[in-house]
Amino acid sequence: MKHDDMKRDLDSLLPGQTSEAGASRRTALKVALGVGYAASVLPVCAQTAIKTPADGLTVGDVHFDVNGFQVNAYRAAPEGKKNLPVVLVISEIFGVHDYIADTCRRLAKEGYMAIAPDLFARQGDPMSYGEMSKLMSEVISKVPDAQVMADLDATVKWAGANGGDVARLGITGFCWGGRITWLYSAHGPVKAGVAWYGRLVGQPSDLTPKHPVDIAPILKAPVLGLYGEKDSGIPLDTIDKMKDALRQGSAAAKKSEFVLYPDAPHAFHADYRPSFRKEAAEDGWKRMLAWFRTHGVN
Repeated sequence: MKHDDMKRDLDSLLPGQTSEAGASRRTALKVALGVGYAASVLPVCAQTAIKTPADGLTVGDVHFDVNGFQVNAYRAAPEGKKNLPVVLVISEIFGVHDYIADTCRRLAKEGYMAIAPDLFARQGDPMSYGEMSKLMSEVISKVPDAQVMADLDATVKWAGANGGDVARLGITGFCWGGRITWLYSAHGPVKAGVAWYGRLVGQPSDLTPKHPVDIAPILKAPVLGLYGEKDSGIPLDTIDKMKDALRQGSAAAKKSEFVLYPDAPHAFHADYRPSFRKEAAEDGWKRMLAWFRTHGVN
């Protein structure tokens, strides 16, 4: 189904909504179904996008309250099983679309309950944006780290009440979500984190007061950083700064590691984009699973 046709089908399910309510409902529905891609990354390289079937899995929308706001999330888990290890899956700036939902299903096939919360819903719908600059200025730049941490805390609480064993909790994230992976590994009750090319340094602000290099010394869980040497947005010297900060930190910080892929650009795991690098993506996935097993998320 083409993106425009899919959007029309979603809209047709929502008769009688006001434009504001309709946009909110469409966002929830997209999260529920793991539907589509952000307009700002279209056209999608459909010939390379991985499609993981949902057979044997429980998949779809879940939601929970955070200070009076309903947070929606995509959940995938082995069907009929309880006491499952849990992995939080943190999206790129483009939100919880097909690729993120598929990542959850891949983890569910490995025996995990994987949950990807919609962390941008209060600020807007990333999938409705066709221009990266507007998406960044109107949505992403307005998302406070404190809000994200609280939403992830609520996601963990929901998982623990619905078949997940949060004593075996991991987190992984891509790009924007890679940065959040580092931050939550210093905040939440995770056993291990895997950050895919998340930025490590930055200017502090009211909404983003600290960055990974600032919290590196106080990590509560070891993080595996998967980065590309050809990533033009993450200079190699920032990785060196992060390594230095980790060496001077907690036991978890000292256990953290980096893997650098020589020919990989940014977003090398994103199989729906031209940046996809199959060899690096597959190696990183294997390393992620091994990292979780080694550190008690299994």
